[in-house]
This record gives sequence, C-alpha cells and structure tokens, in this order.
Amino acid sequence: MLSFQNISLRQGSRLLFEHFSLAIHPGQRVGLIGANGCGKSSLFKLILGQLQSDQGEIKRPTHWVLAHVSQETPAVDIPALEYVLDGDTELRFLQSELLSAEQQNDGTRQGNLHGRIAAIGGYAAPTRAAKLMHGLGFTTAQETQPVNTFSGGWRMRLNLAQALMCRSDLLLLDEPTNHLDLEAVLWLEDWLNHYPGTLLLISHDRELLDRTVHYIAQIENGNIGYYRGNYADFERQRSEQHAQQQASYQKQQLEIAHIQRFIDRFRAKATKARQAQSRLKALEQMERVAPIHIDSPFRFSLLQPDKLPISLLRLNQVAIGYGQQNILTQINLNLAPRDRIGLLGPNGSGKSTLVKLLAGVLSARSGTLDRAPDLRIGYFAQHQIEQLYFHESPLQHLQRLAPKAAEKDLRNFLGGFNFQGDQALTPTELFSGGEKARLALALLIYQRPNLLLLDEPTNHLDLEMRYALTTALQDFEGAMVMVSHDRHLLRSTVDILWLVAESTALLFNGDLDDYQQWLSKRRSTEEGYSENVSTNTRKDRRRQEAERRQTLQPLQKKLKEIETTLEKLAAEKLNLNQTLINPDLYQDPTQKEYLKTLLMKQAHLEQNLRETEEHWLIASEALEVATQGD
Repeated sequence: MLSFQNISLRQGSRLLFEHFSLAIHPGQRVGLIGANGCGKSSLFKLILGQLQSDQGEIKRPTHWVLAHVSQETPAVDIPALEYVLDGDTELRFLQSELLSAEQQNDGTRQGNLHGRIAAIGGYAAPTRAAKLMHGLGFTTAQETQPVNTFSGGWRMRLNLAQALMCRSDLLLLDEPTNHLDLEAVLWLEDWLNHYPGTLLLISHDRELLDRTVHYIAQIENGNIGYYRGNYADFERQRSEQHAQQQASYQKQQLEIAHIQRFIDRFRAKATKARQAQSRLKALEQMERVAPIHIDSPFRFSLLQPDKLPISLLRLNQVAIGYGQQNILTQINLNLAPRDRIGLLGPNGSGKSTLVKLLAGVLSARSGTLDRAPDLRIGYFAQHQIEQLYFHESPLQHLQRLAPKAAEKDLRNFLGGFNFQGDQALTPTELFSGGEKARLALALLIYQRPNLLLLDEPTNHLDLEMRYALTTALQDFEGAMVMVSHDRHLLRSTVDILWLVAESTALLFNGDLDDYQQWLSKRRSTEEGYSENVSTNTRKDRRRQEAERRQTLQPLQKKLKEIETTLEKLAAEKLNLNQTLINPDLYQDPTQKEYLKTLLMKQAHLEQNLRETEEHWLIASEALEVATQGD
C-alpha cells in the first residue's frame, strides 16, 4: 500500500502539512481535493520524490510502477504516436535490448526478447497508443505529426496519453481535464473506470469525482481528512460534521461567556479573587472548538446590466472561417435576455470559433449579424488570463476600468473574489493559474455585461469558486452562451443546448446524458468505418503531409512575424518605462513638455501592444484550427 507516516511539510514560511498519516490500499481510487494552494500538487511531488518532507516518510511497494502526467513537453520532432509509446517504459527497454541483440546476431536472446514483448502485449502497443490519442481528440493524421508542431494545450494531451500508456500500479493525475473538452472528459471518465491500479486524482470537477473515485481525501488546515464514498457522499458527511461542530462551538461559546462574566464581575473582589483567577486559568487552558465556515470564501454576484434590449444579438444565415476555409455555415440565432445556451460538439467542430464570432473577435464571411446598440459583451476566452497585466495588482486592474471609483469600493468588490488585504495589491505575475482566472472573471463581471460569452471559464478554478460562479450565474438577468467541460456547471446554469457539428450549429433536443449517447454512436460509426476502409499507402500519406505543410507555412510565417513585432514593442515599452522612473522628469518644470511626449508615447505603445496581442491570438487560433480544429 501507499502510506504516509507523520508527514510535515513547509513551503517557505507557510505550513502545508503537519503530522498527518494516511494509508491508501492497492486498487483504491482516491479524489484529492482542497482549496488552491493548500498543497495538493506538493503532495504529489512528495510521492514522486521531487520534494522531501520536513518530517515523516512515505512508503510504497518497491515493485509498483508509478505514472504521472509531466508538466513539461520537450520540443522534439518525433511523431506524436512514438511519444505516447514512450510511456510504456518496459516495452521501450525490451525494444532497445532487442535492437542490441539483433546487432550482435544473438538469435537465442532475440527469441527470448520477442517472447517477453509478446507477453506484455507489446506488438499491440501502437494500436493501444492510437486509441488513447483518438479518445483524447487526436485524428489519425496527427499520429505522425511531430510533437513540436502542437500547441501547448495539445502537448498536455500528449503528456496525458503518455501517462495512460504506462501499465502502472499507481496513477497520479493532477487536474487532467484542464486542457480537455467535454468529449475527451467523457472518454477519460470511462477509461479511468476501467483502470485496474491505484488512482490518486486531483480534480475540481465534481461529476468526474462522483463517477470515478470511491474515497475523498480533503486537505484542510494542514491535515488530511479521509472519507469513504464519492464527492457527493463527502459533501453529506462534511455537512453532518459541520452541524455537530457548529453545535459544539455554540455550546462552548455560551460556557466561555458565562466564565468571562464571572471573571469580570468578581476579579476585583478579594473574597472571590482566587475563584476568578482559577476560572481565568481554566479559560486560558480550554481547547477551543473552531467555528465552521461552511460558506464559500467568495462573496460575489453578477452585477445586473444597466440596459437589457429585447434582442441583444441576431444571426441570419451566417458563415465563419479562417483563410479560405469555412468552419461553420447557415447559423441562425437570436439572443434575448435570460437565454442560457450551452454549446456542445465534438473536438474541432467550431464551438470556440462560434463564440469568437459572437464576441466580435471574428467577422462573418456571409449572412447578417445585428447587434443591439446597447449590447455590452463580457467575453471570457480560454486564453483570457494571458491578457492580464502581470506587473499590476488586482486593484490596479480594476482602476483601469474605473479610474474615478473610490479605492474602498474597489477593494470591497475584489474581496468578494477573495482578493483581500495585501493580495489585492500583489502583482498578478505572482498568482497561481486559479487566482489569475478568478481575477479575469472579476474584471469581466465589474463591467456589467448584458451578454456573457464563457469559453471554459472553470479551468484552474477550485470547487469553492466553481460553486460561487454557478450560484452567481443562476441569478444573471442577461443572456449567456457557454462552452464548458464542467457538466455540473452546465446542468446548473444553462437551459438550452446547441450542437455544433457537421459545419453548423443547431438546437439539440436532449440533455447531457443524451449527448453522451450521441457521442458514443458517432465514435462507433467512425471506428467501424475506419476498419472497413483500407489505410493510405505511404506515398499518399507523404503527399498529404506535404500538402498540409504547404497550408500551414503561411500561417506559421504570419504568427512568427507578429511575435517578432510583439518582442520589439515589449522592448520599447521596457526602455520607455525605465526612462519614466527618473524622478527629475516630474520635478523639473523644464521637462514638462518632454514628459508629456513620453507619456503619449507610452499610451501609444500600450495601444499597439494590445492590438498586436489581439492579432497574435487570432493568428494562433487560425493556426490551431488548421492543425487540429477548435
């Protein structure tokens, strides 16, 4: 079994764990939960040997094979399928030994190695790797695509496939769904339910936890509570504990108040002084019961829009795409207040592309798109956190939106998103991914949109923040269009489902369970078709890859040119900012005009940077769509 014995760990001055012990038996499936920054990933690093505890030890059977998802993907040019196959380290070792035996003409050793490879299913490994890739959204053509041509999110999918390829005894998964769409999440859920080993899963996806784990380990206040059952069972047990502890707390508070009244009343009286001192000592030595804070640390609601036009946005026979390629056609949609639409669709079908059209990031290629004059869009994109000013604090970000607002009001608003005290003044570059996503949502909400466009808004958010967001969205008066792999969020906030598939978007008459069945039928049809169609010849494949390179080359060139411009503008801004920190510029009256020129140049540079970053996002999206879709 995997055992933690008296573990303590500090990170800087912060205590993550203190004297906790836990035993996880073979075959157990454990969901590891807790607030962002509580130490979940650090616990994984302890298991992997990447961190050493300050006290205690971790033990596991020496023969256990451990698999985890690497956070880094080397920019190698080997085919993606071969990269995934590298996850089966025993197979790779035997293949290396076989090559050595062949070079030495050692027939006996070759026969022995062929037998060992066959025994572990090594000759079926490429098929197994291809199925893993297909389940995570890769196409057959992408199996031969070099790893270094994939974007960051797709490289993380390759890392996940590589970890699943390992025939492990212990599998560690840290937020595996962050870079997946709903189709891939459903596939992963099914795969995990057939995994025979011991599973430790860090996740903020409550439906994934409900459907894949049998135990919950919650990190809280430096300790780990262990609960039998899935996440729903955990919530029930915690609720009962909260009620009991709250009752104990209230009872103790009454006792403390009674003792304190006695002390205050009789401390000065000589006849009662000894008794008062005795009770004061008892009060000091009393082991206090902590009050339960079962409410979320987040306190916010979506600010209601100033205006709500009857029709916010109308699409009639609209087509959109990139370059010469249409992604979606014949789209008809009328968005009115209180419309709550969830977009479903297979990977690469165009869900994010449709959201970009609604947001005004992309233009319609044909058809008409009418926007209400009072339309105010709040758009949360998958790359939204990249648009933050990393050297500025949450307060400074908010002051950009409301320069005349009182600082107290802005800080109160940020406090609802748990940016309290010094954290409201901390540079964003020091924040975690979850904190950055939380700030991006806060900035969006502050602008009082009447149309919310949310593309995977829960990535990096913990369970408490997801709950707060779900609650806030339920009371929103405007319209909402959402793409999300979080099924609980979709079930709780959207009323209408649209299916983006086969180059268009249409109303889906069913719920998420019906959509899962639709995906299963579609996958079965594709697999059956694939079995009946002969594979391409090597010559055809080389021709297809050459055509694909020819298509991608201008997009890659354009992206490189934009990146060069971005680097140049960033360097100019850095030099200018270094000039502007000179105090003489502000104190010397003769420098007034020069300072004014510099400040105008700074504003112009920032505008150019924002516009260039938008061009970069569009170019990146175009390249990603050309390579793998959505």
